[in-house]
Amino acid sequence: MAASRNGGPEITVPNPLKSTDRDSVLRQAGDLNSNLRVDLSTAQVKLCSEALAHFKKTLSSRQKVFKEFETLQLGRAKRPELMRRSSVALQHGNKNRYIDVLPYDDTRVVLNSAGNDYINASYIVNNSSENLPKFIATQGPLPETSEDFWEMIIQYHCPVIVMLTRLIDNYKVVKCADYFPVEEETRTFGKISVTNTSLKISPNSIAVRFLEVKYVESDEPPLSVLHLQYPDWPDHGVPESTRSVRELVKRLHWIPPSLGPFVIHCSAGIGRTGAFCVISHTIHRILEGDLSAIDLSNMIWQFRSQRIGMVQTRDQYLFCYTSIVDELEDLIAQQQRC
Repeated sequence: MAASRNGGPEITVPNPLKSTDRDSVLRQAGDLNSNLRVDLSTAQVKLCSEALAHFKKTLSSRQKVFKEFETLQLGRAKRPELMRRSSVALQHGNKNRYIDVLPYDDTRVVLNSAGNDYINASYIVNNSSENLPKFIATQGPLPETSEDFWEMIIQYHCPVIVMLTRLIDNYKVVKCADYFPVEEETRTFGKISVTNTSLKISPNSIAVRFLEVKYVESDEPPLSVLHLQYPDWPDHGVPESTRSVRELVKRLHWIPPSLGPFVIHCSAGIGRTGAFCVISHTIHRILEGDLSAIDLSNMIWQFRSQRIGMVQTRDQYLFCYTSIVDELEDLIAQQQRC
């Protein structure tokens, strides 16, 4: 992993697949007719069973889970790795949705744009395995940063965007700019055009969009991007069921990490985004044979050292546990039904 212009990590841009190959992979991941089954080896089933036993034991006492989260919150000031500089972000106030959610200088995503290299987005990486997805956690785009957002998607060849918010919440508060076109239309954001070739809604209320992104004046073929939106996750809260979030996790299983980093955003890019990253990352690490992933509090420490405030509330922390338990149970049950 190369160093960025600010000395921090920079996600290596993958060698692009042929556009037809990338498109095929993403269409499979977004196929509503797929059963999303993940075939596991005997060893992986055993790993899932061991992890499940640990998580269920912890989850048997909600107070224990809440105590873990309280310890996380109280310990923030004692962790020197969380005392990071955000000097670059402070110079770009109009590009930050919330003044108290700023990317650290050494983990921020750097754009190659000649005019301005800043975007409120952070690398969330774990170098334990090349088979693990790398995440970019970011705020919901603002009207003035939508072009920057798509610049990032093209620059890093991001194959998928997971959107965990509505554009406007139930209280009529704007949570995210309208940064993508409606079905079968094209919109231009500065020098970048985005075409929405299709939209389908899954039974779990996931909006599945297939987008094509390109520079307006470029002769290069457009970049295929899968856009997955779950609008029913309330800000600072949790969904009533884990089913929709787990559908997102399953769909990401079909996308090779080699295609590029997965972009995850809500409104601030820390609460719902952080919880989803924890859930998805934990399942991926367990399937890769890394049972140290069962230590969720340590994982969140690592994530918070890369982006401030990842997982904001104790209910979101509890939701991480329940989602992981439900997904592990489902993975094991799928193999038993063979």
